[in-house]
Amino acid sequence: MTSNITCRPDTFTAHVDRVSETEWNAVLDGFADANVYQTWAYGAVCWGEKQLSHLVLHRGGDPVAAAQLRVVRVPVIGSGIAYLRWGPLCLPRGRDRDVGVWRAVTDALIQEYVVRRGLILRGVPHVFAQDSIAASLCGVWSDLGFVEDPAIRPYRTFRVDLRPSLETLRRQLSSRWRRQLNIAERNQLEIVEGETDDLYRRFLKLYDEMMARKQFDTSVDAAEFGRIQQRLPASQKMLTLICQSHGLPVAGLVVGMVGNTAIYLLAATGDDGLDARGSYLLQWRAIQRLKERGIDWYDLGGANREVNPGVYTFKSGMGGEEATQVPRYEIGDARLSRLSVAVGEGIRRMARRARA
Repeated sequence: MTSNITCRPDTFTAHVDRVSETEWNAVLDGFADANVYQTWAYGAVCWGEKQLSHLVLHRGGDPVAAAQLRVVRVPVIGSGIAYLRWGPLCLPRGRDRDVGVWRAVTDALIQEYVVRRGLILRGVPHVFAQDSIAASLCGVWSDLGFVEDPAIRPYRTFRVDLRPSLETLRRQLSSRWRRQLNIAERNQLEIVEGETDDLYRRFLKLYDEMMARKQFDTSVDAAEFGRIQQRLPASQKMLTLICQSHGLPVAGLVVGMVGNTAIYLLAATGDDGLDARGSYLLQWRAIQRLKERGIDWYDLGGANREVNPGVYTFKSGMGGEEATQVPRYEIGDARLSRLSVAVGEGIRRMARRARA
């Protein structure tokens, strides 16, 4: 299904489901606020291609905003929901963010998925409360009818500003973190890095070893990210780093590098690496590589003092600022879609409780 939508003002034109995977990859590469969750590879692997929908907003022939959504419908009756994760993209490279474009793409999303398709539209913007423009963007969503969902705890993380010099970034590390890094640098560790599928498979062995040792539940599927890596184009590949001691892998790190904000996605420490401090060396090497690629920010992948105080302490020592993503929003009054969503989410909650 394809459609064109002329938005207010009429200088904007939205094209829906008219791009191929290759074309979407090219569009994504043009946005500074692009992220791994908006890649076609992520959507296809995690949700299935039949559930993907893509909207690209043009002004004067140039793409100025874009969004990948997951559309879930109830068979036969057609009701359902459209999910937008970490979008819409609204910051073309080399430009400032334009609130007018944000309003236009939001209006286009509402017209397509709520008005035309009769779906509930639920979105989590890739915007943090600490961003100077956050209040303006959230105000637009509220003005256009989005309602904040207070039941969902927003994503919390640390963000490291990579624009200062390496010397400044090292001074910003906490004294304990810097001391552990100094020890790691004296431990004769070697780092192997790259974006190949083979290197990711080596990381996966370390990750499985760690999970067998720690035996904790997680919603992250490292093997799934491996399939995403295989499908990502060269410009969007994840960076994998493996720390070795005397030729044996002891720790690993996987970093997403789409847009101008890299994301710490996965990490693992093997049985032989608990005392090597390899995780400190890996993170410092990642910072060096991200700076070389011109990436401005490093999102440390979530932090929760109550749930995981050890990881929180590790990340808080890396010199970043604590940041909270803006809340999840929702719009749509279609009763059948709302009922379908409520029933489906209730079944998922029961399934999670049963597994627990």
